[in-house]
Amino acid sequence: MSDGKIRRPKAETPKGFRDYFGAEVTERKAMLDAITGVYHRYGFDPLETSAVETVEALGKFLPDVDRPNEGVFAWQDEDKDWLALRYDLTAPLARVAAQFRNDLPSPYRRYAMGPVWRNEKPGPGRFRQFYQCDADTVGAPSVAADAEICAMLADALEAVGIDRGDYIVKVNNRKVLNGVMEVAGLAGDAKTEERGIVLRAIDKIDRLGAEGVRALLGTGRRDESGDFTKGAGLNAEQAEVVMGFTTAKRDTGDETLARLRELIGTSAIGAEGVAELEMIADLLSAQGYGPDRIVIDPGVVRGLGYYTGPVYEAELTFQITDEKGRPRNFGSVAGGGRYDDLVKRFTGQAVPATGVSIGVDRLLAALRAKGRTAGEAAGPVVVTVMDRDRMADYMAMVGELRAAGIRAEMYLGNPKNFGNQLKYADKRGSPVAVIQGGNEKDAGTVILKDLILGAKIAESATLEEWKDRPAQVEVPRADLVAAVRKMLMP
Repeated sequence: MSDGKIRRPKAETPKGFRDYFGAEVTERKAMLDAITGVYHRYGFDPLETSAVETVEALGKFLPDVDRPNEGVFAWQDEDKDWLALRYDLTAPLARVAAQFRNDLPSPYRRYAMGPVWRNEKPGPGRFRQFYQCDADTVGAPSVAADAEICAMLADALEAVGIDRGDYIVKVNNRKVLNGVMEVAGLAGDAKTEERGIVLRAIDKIDRLGAEGVRALLGTGRRDESGDFTKGAGLNAEQAEVVMGFTTAKRDTGDETLARLRELIGTSAIGAEGVAELEMIADLLSAQGYGPDRIVIDPGVVRGLGYYTGPVYEAELTFQITDEKGRPRNFGSVAGGGRYDDLVKRFTGQAVPATGVSIGVDRLLAALRAKGRTAGEAAGPVVVTVMDRDRMADYMAMVGELRAAGIRAEMYLGNPKNFGNQLKYADKRGSPVAVIQGGNEKDAGTVILKDLILGAKIAESATLEEWKDRPAQVEVPRADLVAAVRKMLMP
């Protein structure tokens, strides 16, 4: 550059992305390990697919058509093929099921966990890279596979620390919705746009209420900001059929199913959907999954053009306080359903499939709200350096601690200022600092400094607590491991 200055890159994350540190990574891993244990117990196998797929294999893009490549991060490689980062874990599964169909068992049961990328407009709490945690069964036409997924989802929530009573898994069936659409006169290709508006309206019942949904079924709705959303243009009789569906849930599953039978009338596809829901309810009841865990709920819509049968959603029912101090229910943390047409794109043959996806970040936020995460993870024991010529001695201490299963490290910065070493240990969240100067070396001892208690002495520790566990003790060098382990005990 002409002025002689070097242009340096900005040290900042790209818009819509973020970094994860220490406790966040540890908490997420612990949660995913607990979920993995449940999936493994159910007989599902792990699968890791490439983060990059061909655009052709990914198929259906996301609906954000205003973004480059319709919502995916895509590029053309040197041999002219278009590639993209995966936007979910289901599209890669469809490709795997087709590519390895002669090698995989059928049905194929797999779970997958990892980051996905969406080239969408970022916003508060909305990132372009986030984690998903999926479990799917490919090749099982029976709704027993759907019932199993629902049961496994309930078990997974409890395994990570969501108490029974703090969640509910809701089950519906897209075939029932299609039956209601028939009765309302919305069947056929000519009514595709109207059906889409109706389904989106039903999906907003919790947020907009009955009147808001009814407006969207008619001419449209104007919100508080003045923005107008076009409606489906249904007449009063058609709207009444749809509104009857939104309020079809009754006190018991049997009563809800009876009401759905009334609503679908003579629709064959609707009757098939109700029969499938009834079978799912029976299968779950036989395993002990009652309405305190899993319920039939017509309010679950999900995936406008994606699901072909049963759909389900896990909702957390406890309240939290939002950023404005208002109480609100935490809401959905997982969802899924049956998608029998996805693998067909590759093979030309219908392959039944069903699965669920857990929103990792949302579930982790729920666990934090309930105080079910470990919080700040304890840092390593720090062995300080008092004499540069005795680095081997200090490293030997670290080696003994690690061999005993204790997380430990030797201070590797400039040891000249001992105070900086303790500041480093504090910043690392270290519970204990190990100190051995020349005098301690000659005496065959080490000093152990309890950094956690030492920081709290002036705040809350009583004299008795101080006498029982002083913030600094000197012990024989040979007792290093046993003494550290004792200090780390709660």
